[in-house]
Order: sequence, then C-alpha cells, then structure tokens
Amino acid sequence: MPIREALPEDAAELAAVHVLSWRAAYRDLLPAPYLDALDVGERATTWRARLTAPDRPTVLVATGDGGRMVGFSCFRPWPDGEFAPGSTAELAALYALPEVWGTGVGQALMAASAEALAAAGFRAAALWVFAGNARGRRFYEAAGWRPDGTAVREETGGRVLEELRYRCDLLT
Repeated sequence: MPIREALPEDAAELAAVHVLSWRAAYRDLLPAPYLDALDVGERATTWRARLTAPDRPTVLVATGDGGRMVGFSCFRPWPDGEFAPGSTAELAALYALPEVWGTGVGQALMAASAEALAAAGFRAAALWVFAGNARGRRFYEAAGWRPDGTAVREETGGRVLEELRYRCDLLT
C-alpha cells in the first residue's frame, strides 16, 4: 500500500477522510447532530493551514486504487513539555475511511508512523483515545500501545467524554 507524506493540495481529501471516519467511529459516543454538522470544507481549510505552517506536523497518507486517499496519520513532538524535549511524539490522528477498516490500512499507517518517528529520534509516542472507543482501543493495544494511567475529561460535541492517554516505546 503506497504511503507518502501529505502535501497542501491533499487538504480536501484529508478533510473528507477525517469527517467520514469521525461520523462512523464516534456515532455511539457523540450526538448525531454534531457529527452531521462536521463540515468537510471547514476541515479542509484547517488541514491546508496545518500543512503550510512553519511548524507543520508530519502527515502520512495511505492511498488505494487509483491513488485515492483511504487513510492518514498525523504526528508531532509532544506539545506541552511534559516529557523531555525531543523524546516523545504525539500521534495526533490516525483515521481511515470506514470501508477500509479491517483491511490493514491502519496497521500500515501505524507502522510507517512508528518508523518515521524513530528515524526522527523519538524514543516514545503517546496519543489520546476516547475511553468509550472500544474499536480504537483494541487497535492501539494490538499494536503495542498501553494506557499510562493519565485520563482527562473533555467536552466534544456537547458531551463530556473521558480520554485516555496511551503510550508506546519506539525503540526496537
């Protein structure tokens, strides 16, 4: 499966994958009106800004037949200084179109992300996952990620949800 770094012109496809994935993955966690109101155009503007920013995150995209984007991951240094500088990265996003769930797209993106993070010198990575996202948690745990005991409660779409922090060592 081809995986490459995202370009600013990928913003619209990134936004579509992002919105469709959220609508499917979080339909039992977030209110339907909130998910229905997610706007691909608005998200495309946000992704374009991220991909052209001087401190842009790394975004990897997986493409399927005909070069169509089917998933992406996004990572950057851990944002709040909690960990030693340069030691830990944040996997800020990993999403795939619902029709490719279970086909290995997520695993390929996870492997490519871990390889890129290790090559950049990171020793560990962390991510946030909704506590109620059983499918996502199973995916991360199968890839070797574990909850580190840190949890936060955040409001998303008018609901307060618990998010768990998962960590993974990148050293082989």
